[in-house]
Amino acid sequence: MDTYSPPDEPLNILYQDHELLLVDKPSGLLSVPGKGAHLADCLLSRVQAVFPDALLVHRLDRDTSGVMVFAMTAHAQRHLGLQFEKRMIKKTYVARVYGKVEEREGRVDLPLLVDWPNRPKQHVDHENGKQAITDWKVMRYEDGATRIRLFPQTGRSHQLRVHMLEIGHPILGDPFYATGPARDAPRLMLHAESLRLRHPDGGKGLTFKAKCPF
Repeated sequence: MDTYSPPDEPLNILYQDHELLLVDKPSGLLSVPGKGAHLADCLLSRVQAVFPDALLVHRLDRDTSGVMVFAMTAHAQRHLGLQFEKRMIKKTYVARVYGKVEEREGRVDLPLLVDWPNRPKQHVDHENGKQAITDWKVMRYEDGATRIRLFPQTGRSHQLRVHMLEIGHPILGDPFYATGPARDAPRLMLHAESLRLRHPDGGKGLTFKAKCPF
């Protein structure tokens, strides 16, 4: 695997109150520490250096950028955790995928399982895989690529990356699943654009957005 050299940029706080902290995670930074001291730098540790009470709720892949929510209290962590578990949290991603996606919208419903010999890769497994569903909509066509909006209905590891590969359009710059010219991009072209949740204090629906950097 390539050496870990996370971006050295200040925290981009999208929102903060007594229960919630929303941050725009840069591509190339781990959400949580990896195994070993060289993988200690991560968004969680950077957040906790400024907000010592912040608690982890979910993660994004290292190479994915975009909106991440942290809890500021144990109550908020439980509340948000249940919202993720019950699929109440709505996430929207923007991706640039290889080639021209002919249909304008669609759904990928393919079960996923970890590909043990090739961890952390995942693959489609109709026998033992866990249900994984992604809805998608074409935004526009770009030079040899398609800009697409992705709406995951489940939260499996690498779900969007494998699902796009399975419909023949890997996400550009994907170090795990893209090959040949599809791999030639400065980063993984996947960004968590928005997150809709219910506030742990009162249940009001809120949407948080982070502008797509590519």
